[in-house]
Amino acid sequence: MSMYFKKINPFFIKEPYRFGSRISLFASAFVLLGQIGFAQETENLETERVVIVKAYTPTISDAFKIKSIPTLNDSITQQKKKLRYSIFSVPVASTYTPAKGRAANIDRPKPIDIYDNYATLGFGNFTSVLAEFYSNFQLNRSDNMGIYLHHNSSQGGIDEVQLDDKFYNTFLDLNYTSRTRDYTFGIEAGAEHQLYNWYGLPESPQLTQEQINAIDPQQSYFGVKLGGKLQFDDLYFKKATLKYRFFGDAMGSVEHHVIAKPTFEFEMGDNLIATNFIVDYVSGNFDRSLDFQTQTPNEYGVLNLGVNPSLVILRDNLTVNLGAAVYYSIDTKNSDNDLFIYPKVTASYRLLEEAVIAYGGLEGDLQQNTYRNAVQKNPFVSPTLLIEPTSMLYDAYVGLKGQLSDVVSYNFRGSYISESEKTLFVNNTRPILQLEGYDYGNSFSYRYDDVSTLIGYGELNFEINKKFKLGTSIEYFNYNTEDEQEAWNLPEIKASALIDYQINSQWYAGAQLFYVGERKDINTAIASLPTQPEAVVTLGSYFDANVNLGYRLNDQLSFFIKGNNLAGESYQRWVNFPVQGVQVLGGVTYKFDY
Repeated sequence: MSMYFKKINPFFIKEPYRFGSRISLFASAFVLLGQIGFAQETENLETERVVIVKAYTPTISDAFKIKSIPTLNDSITQQKKKLRYSIFSVPVASTYTPAKGRAANIDRPKPIDIYDNYATLGFGNFTSVLAEFYSNFQLNRSDNMGIYLHHNSSQGGIDEVQLDDKFYNTFLDLNYTSRTRDYTFGIEAGAEHQLYNWYGLPESPQLTQEQINAIDPQQSYFGVKLGGKLQFDDLYFKKATLKYRFFGDAMGSVEHHVIAKPTFEFEMGDNLIATNFIVDYVSGNFDRSLDFQTQTPNEYGVLNLGVNPSLVILRDNLTVNLGAAVYYSIDTKNSDNDLFIYPKVTASYRLLEEAVIAYGGLEGDLQQNTYRNAVQKNPFVSPTLLIEPTSMLYDAYVGLKGQLSDVVSYNFRGSYISESEKTLFVNNTRPILQLEGYDYGNSFSYRYDDVSTLIGYGELNFEINKKFKLGTSIEYFNYNTEDEQEAWNLPEIKASALIDYQINSQWYAGAQLFYVGERKDINTAIASLPTQPEAVVTLGSYFDANVNLGYRLNDQLSFFIKGNNLAGESYQRWVNFPVQGVQVLGGVTYKFDY
């Protein structure tokens, strides 16, 4: 039995179905399905052929397309005419002869000759002498040795000073360095000799001129040093330094100072881990006892053992150093031991490449105080100091620095420092028995106090061109002491300006300007009771202008002249110690090779 089904597309029915017709259609379909189902149950169905006729679906392919090309029929259009022309050439006589091309010459600057040795000698008023000598010996490709000698002296002559005020400062440094493929080794040695006078004698109606003439204010310092360093390139044991220094004076003072610092470094991924070990030992004694009655010797000995691990993290624009410092301090004379822990965290972030760099940190450290360090800060100290370390609990700071252009760079920083047992210089009182040249209120000693300091710092540098440079800075301090009335001899404001000008290839000039604000010290001329505030003397602020001018005769020989304190102020750097007035010094420098 064959059956044919034809699908009816309702979209092509011309007449709508009637309701009755729909009922008849559904009934017929139901009866037909029933018959088919009954037949399936009673009979076995055979394979039949079913043909499905697809409904007609018209397409756009039957549409006609215009295949003819339109013709242009315009009476205005004209046919182009052919253009005919000819060239009339006339020969011209010429005497031009082409030459071969040649590259243009480039003006190269003359290379600067660098010499390994120089000597300087100068003389000035106040019978001052300046002498320097430096020499570098290249022993072979890997070894070299250097020598440096410096001398600066003056025979004095400050107005209204009753005691001798001459001074001189001389030191000699020697060094040897050897470089190999795997390590660098170096040693250094040196000697120094300094002479100063405690000439700052306060006015005293109790002293006659004969007694003043009998005072011997001279003090001499001398010392030697020896040190070595060892640095490896490809080992975890990165470097090690060892220094020993002996320092003493003409009053029987003796001091030994040893510092050893090995350093280990290794990389972990993109980070660097470094660890510094510190061994810092100082010991010494002064000839004068702490107490005349008990004859307690003034001896000191401090051993600081420290370790400083740090982790350096480097990212695209961020650098972070996470570290800490741990010290165990042993007072070998008083059997007093302490443990100190300090933070050492720093970070910097480039906000705008080199234009704006933000930085900050929280750092602390244990600072070893020595007799020599006190002399370098104030050469008029008495050999009666109490020596103990200063603990800088923390230095918290934030700042911005960068280079706005090729001309201007800047650095602004604010910090807050907390220090325990900070050293403060104070003017010595006059003892009952005046035995030495420093016992007349003309010397200084240490006082220790816990001091908090708020600091604001700003710096601007201008490099107009290679010939002119200008740098300026200003610093503001605000102190808060715990026991002392004032932060003795510490200024509130410091400012400076440095100028360097290369006038031409032969002439050059420079200037250094300094301003230091007021400082306060104890007025030892007025006795004070323990229950009353101490009398205070205020040292005025001062301005110091230094100018230098030089002339290069050739690459080896040059002449210079220097002027110091050109403002002419006879200011006091320390109470009762006026400085020299206008100072002028001229000399010559000669560079050479062996």
